[in-house]
Amino acid sequence: MNEAEKPMVVSIVGNILLGVIKIVIGYMYSSISLISDGIHSLSDVITSVIGIIGVRIASKPPDESHPFGHSRFEPLFSFFIGLALFLTAFEIGKFAVDRIVNGGTIEVNAIMVGVAVFSIIVKELMTRYSLFVGKKLNNQVLIADAYHHRSDVLSSIVVLIGLILQKFGIYYGDAVAGLIVALMIAKVAFDICKLSIDYLTGKSPPKEFFDLIKEEALKVDKVIGVHDIRAQYVGPRIYVELHVEVPPNVSAREMHDTEVEVKKRLERLNNVERAYVHVDIAENR
Repeated sequence: MNEAEKPMVVSIVGNILLGVIKIVIGYMYSSISLISDGIHSLSDVITSVIGIIGVRIASKPPDESHPFGHSRFEPLFSFFIGLALFLTAFEIGKFAVDRIVNGGTIEVNAIMVGVAVFSIIVKELMTRYSLFVGKKLNNQVLIADAYHHRSDVLSSIVVLIGLILQKFGIYYGDAVAGLIVALMIAKVAFDICKLSIDYLTGKSPPKEFFDLIKEEALKVDKVIGVHDIRAQYVGPRIYVELHVEVPPNVSAREMHDTEVEVKKRLERLNNVERAYVHVDIAENR
């Protein structure tokens, strides 16, 4: 098991445990909100399994059918998780509207409140763990999965607020909070899907990145000019192509050494997977 898979295994075990606890307690005390939240937790198991499959495929080395590697599979699976978040937002919103329209009362007790609080704490810890490893490895699947955990934190907060308001006789309070949370989750889902689409379609990095490429290339001895810089995302990694100019009096060996040095310097930059360097002889001025 590699480092990227560990948070998702923790996610699967944790969500199964939380889902079962919330559903059992929900049925015991006729709490629709706890049952729904438990089903939400179990749905996260599916996205984590998808995440593990995505990470394994993305880590495969280049082959004949994918000469630039399999890194695009990572944002592809991340996009699926974003869609799952949209579905989660819809379900929470639908549940909230149903509570507003139909109302209903239940007897709230300490066990129900304790389960909601326990779920919030555990899911927040899982969120932070997945975000830490995801940002460390620049793994978009893990980062997307972390935000899915955060959606479960928010839905559990809705349940907690609803139970507390229900205790004081305000049956629609949790429904209003649910609608707000549904919109928050939908915004996160939109951001994940948009970033994944950018990675999948080979979008160019921001202008600041091109300035950095030029700056780094000009630091190499013999390089007196840089032009025709092109860069695009291949999955979450960046592929760069550029032309560097050297003086007319350099030898063929020096041109080769310059190409190698520029390539090494650029590929040490964060997120740069591969750099293609063309060396041109500068015109006499």
